[in-house]
Amino acid sequence: MTSPQPPGQPFDDANAREVAHDPVPSHVAIIMDGNNRWARARGLSGARGHRAGVEAVRAVIQRAAERGVETLSLFAFSSENWKRPAAEVNALMELFLMALKREVKKLHERNIRLTIIGEQRGFSHAIQKHIQRAEALTAGNSGMHLVIAANYGGQWDIAQAARRLAEQAVAGNISAAAIDEVQMDQAMSSSSSAYVPPIDLCIRTSGEQRLSNFMLWQLAYAELHFSPLLWPDFHAEAFDEALADFCQRQRRFGMTDEQLEAQGA
Repeated sequence: MTSPQPPGQPFDDANAREVAHDPVPSHVAIIMDGNNRWARARGLSGARGHRAGVEAVRAVIQRAAERGVETLSLFAFSSENWKRPAAEVNALMELFLMALKREVKKLHERNIRLTIIGEQRGFSHAIQKHIQRAEALTAGNSGMHLVIAANYGGQWDIAQAARRLAEQAVAGNISAAAIDEVQMDQAMSSSSSAYVPPIDLCIRTSGEQRLSNFMLWQLAYAELHFSPLLWPDFHAEAFDEALADFCQRQRRFGMTDEQLEAQGA
């Protein structure tokens, strides 16, 4: 790995500029899937698979920062994942806490800002405390914004945003007629501590082709890329392939080809 930059300095690596002329999506989101299958194929425990997945997380964070991605969102733990075997959930919580203790300083050295979205009250006091410390430490960084979705569900996010707006309407702070997409966007959990823009590219690993209740509001006009690789095998080159695929897409946002051509004229 490239040596860390001093705090306050953007993370950069000249070796990652080989496709500098290609448009880079501003916001890339990844549904990291396949840790358990990767482990089973090797006769290992699920916990070993999740630890291997951490290495892929490090590689993708570095690559995204090198390529100039402004926001990288990673689906780490869904609100439905609590249904998994207790031993696996406990291992995931230990891994999450360890990452908050050990990895955040490295992110700070690379000028990366960290935000955790999701229902944090579901975590232990120790995890909540380290989330607060991590966000406070990196809040002033001006480099890539790293968003970790933990104990998160897209339907929950939309429901809690609607509840916030309803409470404001009941209190007389906003009229029901004033509630629109902008108001809803501002009420999402991802906007409560730091605004998270709409997703341009969503990557899912392991060959599965579904969204699994991930950032449903922000994914409205995202381009989707499905990789057959299991998450621990997803490396920097695979990330570059997803970006190259994105560059081949024509994003219409409801318009016709003729309207897009007229805009570009």
